[in-house]
Amino acid sequence: MTPADLAARLGIPSGPLFFPVTAYDPDGAVDLDTYRAHVRRGVEAGAAAVFACCGTGEFHALTPEEFEACVRAAVEATEGRVPVVAGAGYGTALAVRYAKLAEAAGADGLLALPPYLVIAGQEGLLRHYREIAAATALPVIVYQRDNAVFTPETVVELARTQGIVGLKDGLGDLDLMQRIVSAVRSEVPGEFLYFNGLPTAEQTQLAYRAVGVPLYSSAVFCCAPEIALAFHSALESGDRATVDRLLDGFYRPFVELRAQGRGYAVALVKAGVRLRGLDVGKVRPPLHEPTEDHVKRLAQLIARGYALLEKEGK
Repeated sequence: MTPADLAARLGIPSGPLFFPVTAYDPDGAVDLDTYRAHVRRGVEAGAAAVFACCGTGEFHALTPEEFEACVRAAVEATEGRVPVVAGAGYGTALAVRYAKLAEAAGADGLLALPPYLVIAGQEGLLRHYREIAAATALPVIVYQRDNAVFTPETVVELARTQGIVGLKDGLGDLDLMQRIVSAVRSEVPGEFLYFNGLPTAEQTQLAYRAVGVPLYSSAVFCCAPEIALAFHSALESGDRATVDRLLDGFYRPFVELRAQGRGYAVALVKAGVRLRGLDVGKVRPPLHEPTEDHVKRLAQLIARGYALLEKEGK
């Protein structure tokens, strides 16, 4: 898939962007059969794209061999119905290696995660992402968060780089995002994609849409796809009453529960997938499982979310 092709496919907001969890068996090994089932269910539920082995998929916990096997399994499960974008990260050399593994596994694009730990200047960050983009023919989306925060000028240079098609924001600085969107719009011809990549992005998507960021990742889609789809549809149609109902009754309480534990942006979602009937196993260290009480509260919250949909359908 060319950069233009991927940008066109992702730019059509046909459904939420699906970031599947990575399935492990009881011994902690990657369970590819369950992973394929998880990905397949998401595609059949209406996902617009599959982002395999990214943050929600515990990229940090996978060996290169496991990573390639999971990306390949995601490609097999989607059967070309939607694009598959794979994570790539760590230092430049390893990020390039993961990019090449993703390409070999059949991925359609890359989500370039922040470089490992080091706090780099803008020049170094630009070199890092340009080397990732040059390593394969895969289109690249750059993920802004933590130690990879860009000035508008740097994003302009990223947008001018062959193969880089978009920016995913996990920082949450809307003033910076507005200046980035404005600078790229003013100085770079053509379309550049923007994604809201904050945990539980639905909570902030009204604000992001207002500054020109129409796309967002949905971790909730992993465990409650009907809720995520209803919210996405309401956003697209301008149904503010449904948006507010789901924000007030489901997403805000979910965010507050997620804040009760470190790493819950992944661990709580994975618990939700298990609650919905697919045993994807536990998270790997250094993440830890949610407490029994938090899982109970999650089950109640998911039930409340579905009840809100039933109420809306009457």
